[in-house]
Order: sequence, then structure tokens, then C-alpha cells
Amino acid sequence: MTESTALQSEHRTVLLRGGDVHSPADPFATAMVVDRGHVAWVGSEGAADAFAGGVDEVIDLEGALVTPAFTDSHVHTTSTGLALTGLDLSGARTLAETLGLVRAYANGHAAQRVVLGHGWDATRWPEQRPPSRAELDEAAGGRPVYLPRVDVHSAVVTTALLDLVPGVTTLPGYHPDGPLTGAAHHAVRSAAHGAVTPLQRADAQRAALAHAASLGIGTVHECAGPDISDEEDFTGLLKLAAEQPGPRVFGYWAERIADGKGARRIRELGAVGAAGDLFVDGSLGSHTAFLQEPYADAPHSGTAHLDAAQIAAHVTACTEAGLQAGFHAIGDAAVHAVVAGVRAASETLGLARVRAARHRVEHAEMLTPETIAAFAELGLTASVQPAFDAAWGGPEGMYARRLGAERAATLNPYAALLRAGVPLAFGSDSPVTPPDPWGTVRAAAFHRTPEHRVSVRAGFTAHTRGGWRAVGRDDAGVLVPGAPADYAVWRTGELVVQAPDDRVSRWSTDPRSGTPGLPDLTPGAELPVCLRTVVLGRTVYVRPNE
Repeated sequence: MTESTALQSEHRTVLLRGGDVHSPADPFATAMVVDRGHVAWVGSEGAADAFAGGVDEVIDLEGALVTPAFTDSHVHTTSTGLALTGLDLSGARTLAETLGLVRAYANGHAAQRVVLGHGWDATRWPEQRPPSRAELDEAAGGRPVYLPRVDVHSAVVTTALLDLVPGVTTLPGYHPDGPLTGAAHHAVRSAAHGAVTPLQRADAQRAALAHAASLGIGTVHECAGPDISDEEDFTGLLKLAAEQPGPRVFGYWAERIADGKGARRIRELGAVGAAGDLFVDGSLGSHTAFLQEPYADAPHSGTAHLDAAQIAAHVTACTEAGLQAGFHAIGDAAVHAVVAGVRAASETLGLARVRAARHRVEHAEMLTPETIAAFAELGLTASVQPAFDAAWGGPEGMYARRLGAERAATLNPYAALLRAGVPLAFGSDSPVTPPDPWGTVRAAAFHRTPEHRVSVRAGFTAHTRGGWRAVGRDDAGVLVPGAPADYAVWRTGELVVQAPDDRVSRWSTDPRSGTPGLPDLTPGAELPVCLRTVVLGRTVYVRPNE
């Protein structure tokens, strides 16, 4: 691709030509004009000649594909940056290897007050257990260490970190020699993150946003809250994102509100909603997701943090204030509580008002036909993470160990949600799973449970336009005249149409269908490479040496 010598600004007029432009305005488009940060025109190569003389810049795509930029609808930005720049345990294959990585990192970073790591998953180790406190104390040489499990709903810590949190041993979720959960986990996480300096935090945020831009992500939804981060982290991120070129950040602050005063405080923080990870339950991996029946590998049903009455009160207050509400709910009992609470709010306020607010549910993994129908009825957006199924689904995966194969096979039913008319927004929950837009679409299209698969086109829409709709915007996430010029340029192979039903694929490939193609995401095929990412007409990433 021919490289521009200067960054685009939102006030310049640019013609991109000589490639493929993914647009419903013209399924065979090869060119696009961007003016003042918005798409001005999409069309054919021949028609592009009429624009060539009147623009500030012409970019020869050299056969590259242009698509809307992706939206990652669930991100923890600072934690993602700390994982990128700190101790990453996601590749550790054994308990011994994990302890070795901790030892090496602690020895090499003596200046850090607290060692922060991320990503361990004992279900992938032959030992099938997390490190003991004694093992971690020895590996860290007596240093304070905080190591959340991959799902970030439990953590192993050293004695030195516990010593920094008075009273932690009396909190719910404290275990003398096992991962901490619940309130005990939140307390040690707060202490660990409190040791991060403002400079470290800003560097981590920059690293996370730059990484997102390099993947063709133009927008992220930051899911913050008092049990996850703090207000300084949240407002600092929004300020940083507003001041530097990079992905847009829509911030959610997960704190319950009771009235208009609470809603004003959420808005004063800069949040677009009192939503995101407002926990109704925990996670399956940490045995804290709230289930209707006990776990297959534990004698309990998880943990409930909010009941239907509390959910109804929050949804009612948010709806009356014109504010979006939302919840983290994974287990079937947690999802049922959300449905019951939102329905109760709709009976008080009227269904139309609740639907218009576009409240959202994060993760929503254990759904039934009844709760799927309720999502559609109540206008709830399902903000979901297909990479979870790729990582933990299937008959041998963590889900099957936690729930048994029969229950595990019901998880993440994306096809049923789409058939019911439930809006989908795709995300990563990074750093739980890494940002990987095309990999996320692949995971949905090639779900480990075949009946839950969706077409690549549907998955792509959920990861682009779906993210914008999840924040109440219907005018973005698609390349049509008038839309914000948020787009990515990709080097990729032949464009195809992939759907779970081969008859649909054959029909859609027929030129008469007017269905624009997308990259081949068959498992094993090489994923597209991002060459450039543009947000509101401004280039925020260019691949080196392109």
C-alpha cells in the first residue's frame, strides 16, 4: 500500500482506491472518499476518477481490503496494558513453569513495589492446581505479589501482599491457602493496583490503546467500577484517550445508583452508563458464577452478588435518568435474576421506556430459551466474548469440567440469540482473553458447539456495528456516506461468504445476491493483517515498513 507522508486529519479529503471496500452502500465498491472525518462517498474505480483531482491525498490500496474499524465492547484497559508490559503467565504450561516465571520477573524488577501478573489457568496444567502460598512466597523472595486467574475473578497472592491489607483474613472469599475470591479478592486487588504509580498507569493505558489500534480496533468500551479499578484510573483513561490520537473510549462505571443524584455522579465521571461489570455473579473458572444447579466439580452453586429486587431498583433509577444500565451475569441463575429484575422495572416504568434505554448484559453465557426470549422482549443487548468458547468450550474444556458436558453444550448460544432478534456486541474482556477481532469472529463462526455457530457476516457485524448500537448509536460501524470515518485497511486473501448453512453460502456467493465478501476465517487459514487504522478520518496506526 502506498504510504502517506503525513497523518490524516479530520479536515482533509482523502480518496482510497484500488482495493475492496466493505460497504452495504455498494457491495462491489473499490474506492471511498473521506471528508472532514466522515465517509463522503463509496463506489467503483471508474467513478473514483472524478474525485482524484479534488482531494488532498490519494491512497492506492494495492488490492487491500477496507472495513469498518472493529469495536471491542468489553475491555479493562489498564489491566490490559499492565499485562502487555508486565508479567504475562498466559503461556505457562505447568505450575513449575509459572513459578519460574514469577521468580525471574521478581528478581528482574526489584524497583516495583508489588509484582503484578496475569493469565494463569491451572486447568491447563498437568498439576491441575494453583500455586500454594508457600510456593509463591518462595518464588517471589518475600515480595508482595498479586496474580489473578485468567478470568480475574480469583487470585493467588503472597503473604507479603496480605500483610498490606489489614483485616483481609476476615473477609468473605478469604482462603488460607487457596485463591482468594469475592470481597477478599477485591481488597487485595485494590492494594496491588494502589501500588501502581500514575506514570505506570498512563504508560499501561497507552500501550493497551496502541495495541488495540494495531489490530484494527477503532473503539473500546472500558468496563470499570469500584470493584475493578478506581475513579482516578477511569477518569485518567478517558482524559488520555480524548487528548491523543487513538481508539475512541466509551467508559462504563459499574456502580449501583438509586436516584437522579447517583446518575449525575456517573455522568460527571464521564461514563456513558452505570453498567459493564456490575457483578450479579462471578465466573465459571473460579466456581463463582451463580448456577441454578450445583457445579459438577464442586458441592455448591456459586455466588450471587445482586438479587432481582436490587437489579430492578438499579434499572429503574437508570431508566428514569436516561442512563444505560447493565450487569455482569454468567451463570443461569444470575441471568435469570437479571431478566426478573429488568422485567420488574418494565412493569413499573413501561416496557417501551426500558427497551429504549438499551440496557446491556455482559457475558450472558448460560442462557435458556426462556431467558433468550426475555432478552428480546426487554431490548437487552448481549455483550459477549466468543473467545471464551474457543478457550474453554468443547467436550474436554473447562466448561465441561465445571458443568458436565450436557450443560456446557448450552453455553454461548449465539445463533439462538440472533434468531430471537437479540442485539449482539462482541468483545474480548481483555486481559481475560486478548484483543483479536478476526479471531473473535472466527470463534463465533466456528463455535465448538455447531448449533451455536453464526455466519462470518453476522459475527463481523456484531464486532463492528453491534458495538456502536450497544452505546445507543445507529449511525456508525458501517462504511456508508455520512458515517464516521472509522476504518481499517487489511492485507488478506480471497474474499468469501461463510455461513453455517452451505446453502446460504452458495446463494450469498452468487453475484446477484449483492453480498460483500469477507476474509476466509476457516480455522488454520491466515488471519488478515492490519495495515492502517483510522478514527474519525485521523490515522492512528500504520503498520511499519508498509
